[in-house]
Amino acid sequence: MSELTVKRTAIKQAPHALFLVFRIGCERYALRATEVAEVLPRLPLKPIARAPQWVAGVFAWRGVVVPVIDLSALTFDAPAQARTSTRLVLVHYRPDQSAPAQLLGLILEQATDTLRCDPADFQPYGLDTPQAPYLGPVRKDEQGLLQWVRVVDLLDERVRALLYPSPPLDLTLLEEQS
Repeated sequence: MSELTVKRTAIKQAPHALFLVFRIGCERYALRATEVAEVLPRLPLKPIARAPQWVAGVFAWRGVVVPVIDLSALTFDAPAQARTSTRLVLVHYRPDQSAPAQLLGLILEQATDTLRCDPADFQPYGLDTPQAPYLGPVRKDEQGLLQWVRVVDLLDERVRALLYPSPPLDLTLLEEQS
């Protein structure tokens, strides 16, 4: 083995992951990029009757009805501002690891940046937030604190049953009714 090969194998690479960074008001949050299926502009949504105010509605995407939640309204009871940087981010939602992932839309403000860092940089911040279990650990950097949003914990059982009925919604029936 050459000296160069020994040096290359001796250096351990830090396990980095890519995150999509967005804002709720002035605060920064992040989603792990592996959970993101697609980033879209804001699209028109069909409201869902009797749903919580933070459930923005549904839309048809590639033959599937996708429920959408407004993360700003869920977190701070204020809807996301309509900006050019406000996006509809489709994520892989899988509350049960044995079930297949389903698409869930998230309305996110200023969802235009990414960050590559070690997930271990995110640390618990010492507060228990049972009303917001999706708000995970934080990472400190030169811009302040960045909080990790855990997709798996976004919906409680009641809202999950509303947004993902069993059997799933048939898109052909919705198209026939319109």
